Amino acid sequence: MSAGGAAERDVVARLARGSPFARLFGSNRQPLRLVAVPRDHVLGDRARGDALLAGRFEWGNETLGLADLDFAAVGVSDALAEELQGFAWLRDLAAAASREKGARLAEALAGRWLLAHGTRVDEAWRPDLWGLRVLFWTAYAPYILSSRDPGYRSALLNTLARGARHLDANADRAAPGLPRITAWSGIVATGLLVQGGQTRVARGEAGLTRALSSAQSEDGGLMSRSPMEQALLVDRLGLLRAAYFAAKQTLPDALESAAAAALAALHGVTMGDGALSSWQGGNPGDARRLAALVEGCGLRARPLRAARGWGYQRLSALGTIVVIDAAPPPPPRMTAMGCASTLAFEMSDGRQRLVVNCGGPGLAPSAMSHELAEALRTTAAHSTLVLADKNSTATLPDGSLGRGVTDVTIDRAEDNDSSRIEASHDGYVKGYGLVHQRRLTLGNDGKELRGEDRFIPRGRKRIRESAPYAIRFHLAPGVEATITADGMGAILRSPDAPPWNVRVRGAMLTLEESLHVDGDGMTRPSMQMVIVGEVSALGADIAWQFRRAS
Repeated sequence: MSAGGAAERDVVARLARGSPFARLFGSNRQPLRLVAVPRDHVLGDRARGDALLAGRFEWGNETLGLADLDFAAVGVSDALAEELQGFAWLRDLAAAASREKGARLAEALAGRWLLAHGTRVDEAWRPDLWGLRVLFWTAYAPYILSSRDPGYRSALLNTLARGARHLDANADRAAPGLPRITAWSGIVATGLLVQGGQTRVARGEAGLTRALSSAQSEDGGLMSRSPMEQALLVDRLGLLRAAYFAAKQTLPDALESAAAAALAALHGVTMGDGALSSWQGGNPGDARRLAALVEGCGLRARPLRAARGWGYQRLSALGTIVVIDAAPPPPPRMTAMGCASTLAFEMSDGRQRLVVNCGGPGLAPSAMSHELAEALRTTAAHSTLVLADKNSTATLPDGSLGRGVTDVTIDRAEDNDSSRIEASHDGYVKGYGLVHQRRLTLGNDGKELRGEDRFIPRGRKRIRESAPYAIRFHLAPGVEATITADGMGAILRSPDAPPWNVRVRGAMLTLEESLHVDGDGMTRPSMQMVIVGEVSALGADIAWQFRRAS
């Protein structure tokens, strides 16, 4: 007997002692049943599943022991607790264990949840958590409803039905955005899958349509403008889509279109290595998990290139990808980690990232300090222009955003030689009387990116003498930059791409230390190229170029 197997059996035995459910909930009630069980085609994280079998719940940099788990004590106060309470980890367990092996642990944990929360409405009954719980309980019913204990099965199914009724009354009380979408998705799923729930479907579809229209821009992106949240939106809609197929019902055209548009927007912010670009406090995430989501969600879409509401413009040519933030920051009510990143960009050559933003802690627990997380929201932590060391949009201590960028203008053009984006923002008009305009042109052979940053006078405010500026190009870890002898250029060398030559006109180029947050939420040392200079009230024009050496 292996030590790991013995530990697993010990955990399961300690979790599954006794069967108090019949006494707790009563066994004389006719149990409900599921009329269909959806199939989740998204492959989970086997390493996390193995950790579950070994008695550990791992999320981000935090670990929770399962042997003496008390859901009531865990609560819902942080990211780890929310992940545990939502039962999305069933997907990871299924990736690591057969139904028979995984069901012992899944049912033991579901039983613990019922004991802690099944008999009363408390914080764990938050609408978005119930919506998520419904999606995963139904998709992984074989793992949580294999028990021969009729008391347990009746308790779980009747609690599921009570949760659906709770959602009926409270879905719109969920926070706007992804939480409300998740809550209404749970209502639709229970209507499709739980016996006697058919009357719930039409109302649920109407509520979900409202939730989507208030949180999703016309081009498919969430108004939070968070790529990591966008991936969760695609996941939620993919699970709901599977529920329709399992119930042999037709997915409404509006929901099918919303799901396809959501995936297109997600593709639009994906870099050449298959992971996300870093925006709105997020980081690249896990490329393998993202690929599993895209492959398993049942949807297909091309990358969104010219997004207005979503706000990210995409240039691509023969393996070179550039993603630009060409919109104001998200509304404060839609995000707790909005960033002052307007007109920043990321760039990759094949699977090699070259220019990046510093990133942020993302959605999982992280060891990152609050001070560092706040610093990573600033304009200087993004690959864009910073005037007088001020943010283009103020970042406030409570995580919200203050005054700054309100208007972004965009002009995009394509021809036989190149694709060009010209965008400007007003974030520095009130303080300095200057508009920042950035023009990016990517050649159709993918070998050259030309950039131009301009200060254009506007409004009554004027700089008395001059103000310093810095145009920052944060480099991905592993990218080495060597400044040329004249101080107006650099050579970029990286492990997985040919060298790139950088040239600057009208200013000097320097090197400074930087950092980058990887897909695990860990900070890694890196470098940044910085174009430094001063601008007067008359404005300025700084041109630069990246050109592949081969």
